Amino acid sequence: MKYFYQQFQCLRFSGYSTQITYSKLCAKLDAAVGRKTSTLTGLCPPGEAGPCVSHACQSEKVHESLLFQGGTFFKEEAPVTDVQFGPMRLHQDQLQVLLVFAKEDNQSNGFCWACEKAGFRCNIARTPESALECFLDKHHEIIIIDHRHSRYFDAEALCRSIRTTKPSENTVIIGVVRRHGDREESSILPLISAGFTRRYVENSNIMACYNELIQLEFGEVRAQFKLRACNSLFTALEKSQEAIEITSEDHVIQYVNPAFETVMGYQIGELIGKELTEVPINEKKADFLDTINSCIKIGKEWQGMYYAKKKNGDSIQQNVKIIPVIGQGGKIRHYVSISRLCNDNNKAEKTCERVQAESQTDIQTCRHKDRRKGSLDVRSTTSRGSDGSSQRRHSSMARIHSMTIEAPITKVINIINAAQESSPMPVAEALDRVLEILRTTELYSPQLGTKDEDPHTSDLVGGLMTDGLRRLSGNEYILSAKQTHQVAGSLISPISLNDIPPRITEAMENEEHWDFDIFELEAATHKRPLVYLGLKIFARFGICEFLNCSESTLRSWLQVIEANYHSSNSYHNSTHSADVLHATAYFLSKERVKQTLDPIDEVAALIAATVHDVDHPGRTNSFLCNAGSELAILYNDTAVLESHHAALAFQLTTRDDKCNIFKSMERNEYRTLRQAIIDMVLATEMTKHFEHVNKFVNSINKPLAALEENGNNGDGESVKTVLTSPENRILIKRMLIKCADISNPCRPLEQCIEWAGRISEEYFAQTDEEKRQGLPVVMPVFDRNTCSIPKSQISFIDYFITDMFDAWDAFADLPNLMQHLDNNFKYWKGLDERKLRSLRPPPE
Repeated sequence: MKYFYQQFQCLRFSGYSTQITYSKLCAKLDAAVGRKTSTLTGLCPPGEAGPCVSHACQSEKVHESLLFQGGTFFKEEAPVTDVQFGPMRLHQDQLQVLLVFAKEDNQSNGFCWACEKAGFRCNIARTPESALECFLDKHHEIIIIDHRHSRYFDAEALCRSIRTTKPSENTVIIGVVRRHGDREESSILPLISAGFTRRYVENSNIMACYNELIQLEFGEVRAQFKLRACNSLFTALEKSQEAIEITSEDHVIQYVNPAFETVMGYQIGELIGKELTEVPINEKKADFLDTINSCIKIGKEWQGMYYAKKKNGDSIQQNVKIIPVIGQGGKIRHYVSISRLCNDNNKAEKTCERVQAESQTDIQTCRHKDRRKGSLDVRSTTSRGSDGSSQRRHSSMARIHSMTIEAPITKVINIINAAQESSPMPVAEALDRVLEILRTTELYSPQLGTKDEDPHTSDLVGGLMTDGLRRLSGNEYILSAKQTHQVAGSLISPISLNDIPPRITEAMENEEHWDFDIFELEAATHKRPLVYLGLKIFARFGICEFLNCSESTLRSWLQVIEANYHSSNSYHNSTHSADVLHATAYFLSKERVKQTLDPIDEVAALIAATVHDVDHPGRTNSFLCNAGSELAILYNDTAVLESHHAALAFQLTTRDDKCNIFKSMERNEYRTLRQAIIDMVLATEMTKHFEHVNKFVNSINKPLAALEENGNNGDGESVKTVLTSPENRILIKRMLIKCADISNPCRPLEQCIEWAGRISEEYFAQTDEEKRQGLPVVMPVFDRNTCSIPKSQISFIDYFITDMFDAWDAFADLPNLMQHLDNNFKYWKGLDERKLRSLRPPPE
């Protein structure tokens, strides 16, 4: 019976070149079943009741799937599947499969049975000509071509022929290839080049064939089905009256519709593939564009009024909506801009009749490359007429007030623009100046005078607060060791708080006090102070209990972290890390700080202090950017070292359970802790120094001072609100670690001098290397032959330290630190007044 059914399948599904006639098969079936199979009546095409069936595609009834069960044939209903494609619901009919096999064999029969089991309609073709003819008639979703026997037909040539036809655009084509056994696996690239979707290594097992078809149905076929549905979406876009533009996440133009071309005067070929930044943006519009970008880059839709310039130079006002499209990985993958001309744009009324939808904002049209090389001056649209200034203010108001972004800077600009409307000209001009200041991105960085006034300050700012000058040489700076350090054998000695050597215990006796001498501990531990001090401080704050980890795990973690600090660095080594950890612990013990931070904040602060400079190469960010280092390339010249410290810290921690202090934490709590640690480490980057300090002063110091002036005793709900809001706790943690990181000028004098010598030596070494490699020297004053260390310390204290510690002292009450800072400043001032350039005065 199986034989008869297989023969029937061949007849039913195609009959191409089949050597068994319909009448003979019916006779055999009659004999096998013992009665007439009346259900077969009508299967043969009209007029072909006896001859060999050679063209099954002529008979539609052949495709009404007939099953043979229990000795009879019956018709199977074609299933219809609902497929959800975004907001669209699609109906997928029964799949059609075309088998192209020159001869019947177990493999072709296996796919026949598999199609029957899966409920797919199936045709068989024996020649390339009949296969192409049948495909053009039925438009099968899946084509399976026998690629095993080249003597019958060229499978790759057939695939290419099919791919040249329009219906094959969304067809999945499979090549059946031989099983090679022990022979070396051949490349699939020739098949891909010929147009095959994938290959199938011969396996006639029915379940193997069935599994292949099911995977195709829910994989490639389903994907192609959705792509076919996109044709309807593109039709809607093409016929839309509104101008539509689609760009990539990198603002590369991917699509514009005909309405966009008509409105803006560009041809699609002039735009596709262009970056939106290719054409200069008028600087007076930079703040507006930045505001829009800051909104859409965080996934928010922007809508408002916009002035755009057409290719011919005409300016038009539009209502614009820009929508970010979230794609793979939850990231923004496209931006869709929908534009139409404003209804009240009287000057462009005729244009409105011709084009009812206007495209893209200044973000786009301003940046489209104009082949006339013309200026794209947005101001020209609002400065015409006798009272250009007044018109400009009115149009500016219209644009700003139409914005829906809720950023504070937007509210400020709205208020200023509203004030300008009713202000006399001198006030309006002054407010214009205010707006110009607000347009800068460096709102928190004070402006320096010329370099002649204070070269030490200028060099410090250039070295610590910029990302370097782009070099002209081809040199590349590569860190000496890109691999993380393993813990040396000498570091694995079993230490705990109970068996610390007496000398080290003695060196840590007063670690709770500010005057604790880290250099004494450095000497006692042979330059390994971080493990010992870390064990003691972490025990005092109950870190192991919070993290639910053992002391041995904490010890292993501290050893790994310390091993990845470079002992060869004169300043950025594990002693500096231990010093910052000590300062952090000291600040956390202050009453105001304890009232403000939660236990998880304390844990984050102590861990961040420990890892904040791990694997520091002893060079500044500016140096790494100028040298084209691997890290600078990896982190796009932005917060290079700080990003590396944070990332490496978690890599070192989580790669080995023996030192993974986070392994027992609940997932959400770990994520909260991780985010807090990363935020604090990144806060140590000096380019954001003034931003962090000013935000702390404006959000913490000033509100607290105002409450005190109003008679609040400091314990009220208002004070608690200021101190414990999530936003302010973040500012406090950032300020805490920043002050701990650069607290050297607030240490006792001898420690202050030692730290000054160490950081100067590190800067000297960097300058030496910059000169050797022909790189830009970012801090020329740090030349070991000419540098005045007292002057550099005075500049550092004046520019970075005084204001920051004044603010921190007002919050945390640190009179002893401020006294040290005053003494140390006087010491450096005294040396400078004596024209001395060294750390200490010459011996008497």
